[in-house]
Amino acid sequence: MRRVHIIGRKNSGKTTLIVELVHYFVARGLKVGTIKHTHHQHELDTPGKDSHRHRVAGASVVGILSGNLTAAFVPCDPDLPRERRYDILAPLYETCNLVLVEGDMQSHAPRVEVWRSATGQEPIAAKEPGVAAVISDEPVAVPVKRLPKSDLAAIAAFLLSLVNQSDRT
Repeated sequence: MRRVHIIGRKNSGKTTLIVELVHYFVARGLKVGTIKHTHHQHELDTPGKDSHRHRVAGASVVGILSGNLTAAFVPCDPDLPRERRYDILAPLYETCNLVLVEGDMQSHAPRVEVWRSATGQEPIAAKEPGVAAVISDEPVAVPVKRLPKSDLAAIAAFLLSLVNQSDRT
């Protein structure tokens, strides 16, 4: 899976940037997938519904097909290594040129940070090694490349270069 993680503090603009990037890439003929990572524990399925009952009974995978969406619930051992969980999803994204993951600062995949001073916190990249760039329209002192949030073309090109580099490693 050719993925890049868009990380940042709460209310930094991660979702807005991902939506803008999806529009940008799709308009240029690329297939883009997205994944929303959350550190919160919550039930994705609806307790008591048939699909939930199937899973509780021990089904390895539970699928739901409706008129306009298809979904699958794959129970995972909470101790399963993080990268292995992405491997489970990989077949669903095999036709994508790029997968944008919102969040997951602990991933080994390329990461870029969206930063705004309004969050009241310093950039993650100031202390966290491995962040490839900070995306912000504000001046910020970080030891990595800064890309202006207003320059979507530059951000898109940088993200594609990141996944191309990780393809070669």
